[in-house]
Amino acid sequence: MRRDIHSADVPILCRACEARHKGVCGALDAQELLRLGRTSSRHEYDAGTTLVAAGERAEHCSNILSGVVKLSKILPDGRQQVVELQFAPDFLGRPFGEESEVLVEAATDVRLCSFPRDMLETMMTGSSALENRMHRQALRQLDDARDWMMTLGRKSAGEKVASFLLMLARDVRPQENGYSTSFDLPLGRSDIADFLGLTVETVSRQLTKLRKEGVIEIEKTRQVEVADMKRLEAAAASAS
Repeated sequence: MRRDIHSADVPILCRACEARHKGVCGALDAQELLRLGRTSSRHEYDAGTTLVAAGERAEHCSNILSGVVKLSKILPDGRQQVVELQFAPDFLGRPFGEESEVLVEAATDVRLCSFPRDMLETMMTGSSALENRMHRQALRQLDDARDWMMTLGRKSAGEKVASFLLMLARDVRPQENGYSTSFDLPLGRSDIADFLGLTVETVSRQLTKLRKEGVIEIEKTRQVEVADMKRLEAAAASAS
């Protein structure tokens, strides 16, 4: 945990929380944290739980403390498209927004720290640091979305699957040196195929190819060990 010269003034619940430093709460001083902490609560949700339904007005915002959250768009005929994955310590919510435009679900078991949306909105109007942090996050998400559009539009099937694995290695359990070599797939094959714009068979074939080439190992269908990170990076950039 990062040392903080003001830790004595920080609420006990916040002191060991990585969102305190890396998430939106990093823009708050001790008094602002105390104010927000009075209305915050922690919750655990099982994989598959709907956190916010499409069209629902979410009354709370949250910091993701652990786990992976899946965002999906719902078509008029009921079909779904996975459009984004969020990881700890990402911020979950839409301050000053109306109804949610996406279905928000727990892709894995997740832990959230939630607080009233109207409280956050009030604090944003009085804190330029918090407002700037939220703007920076929105810009980062826009940049990530543009990068992912390029992945979906221009990369081959092999590059897409390798890029997906690299994203998980970077974001599921962040390491100081960048990538984790061990993680669980937060999605089943069907959702991975949906997210990447591929068929289930193509996803399985590309994962098998990476395994046979000694780039990754897969156990119990979802446990991934990256045996050669440099080759995985190369596969994401230029798959044969």
